[in-house]
Amino acid sequence: NIEEELKSSYLDYAMSVIVGRALPDVRDGLKPVHRRVLYAMNVLGNDWNKAYKKSARVVGDVIGKYHPHGDTAVYDTIVRMAQPFSLRYMLVDGQGNFGSVDGDSAAAMRYTEIRMSKIAHELMADLEKETVDFVDNYDGTEQIPDVMPTKIPNLLVNGSSGIAVGMATNIPPHNLTEVINGCLAYIDDEDISIEGLMEHIPGPDFPTAAIINGRRGIEEAYRTGRGKVYIRARAEVEADAKTGRE
Repeated sequence: NIEEELKSSYLDYAMSVIVGRALPDVRDGLKPVHRRVLYAMNVLGNDWNKAYKKSARVVGDVIGKYHPHGDTAVYDTIVRMAQPFSLRYMLVDGQGNFGSVDGDSAAAMRYTEIRMSKIAHELMADLEKETVDFVDNYDGTEQIPDVMPTKIPNLLVNGSSGIAVGMATNIPPHNLTEVINGCLAYIDDEDISIEGLMEHIPGPDFPTAAIINGRRGIEEAYRTGRGKVYIRARAEVEADAKTGRE
């Protein structure tokens, strides 16, 4: 009947958005579009120590083989992964105009060039050694990893945000060294307290180097999964060298 059909269809739609688009996988900290972009760059040999490739070339491969959606969404994903003010540890090394923290747009994909960052290779280390399952792409002509065999705790290190159907997430980025120290402490003692973990991971580490006001929100977030972190921007007054005007 219509009631059962609505329940079933809405649940299918919700799960599709949750799993296939809006929220990251906790195992590698990536949403499907990020995973597909990085895998396409890996297949292209677009490595950190090789020549840059045009962004449009990578976008074409992604939408043609792995992500049958608009090129704008894919390029926006690439741009964000190449912005030092968006990700704590950039996954894409960009050459050209990739926008600014003030809201300026990136140049068109035909002008910018990209390659994987060094740390992005750690997300795909040992990919060829059957470490993860591969699944069919949208038309069954290609295979793509279901999840990346990452060596870094990317979900905590770079954070993520997304709004799905009935749920959302907003995870702040953290310092890589602190997170690894926290992981080692947890391995040594699985019953470690939140206070014990916070000795290693005192709080988020934002790429814009803002000042966090107070620790209560951080503690609430770590204890309950919900908490507000208030941050204050750093500013400095610049003076003109010739006129002395500020």
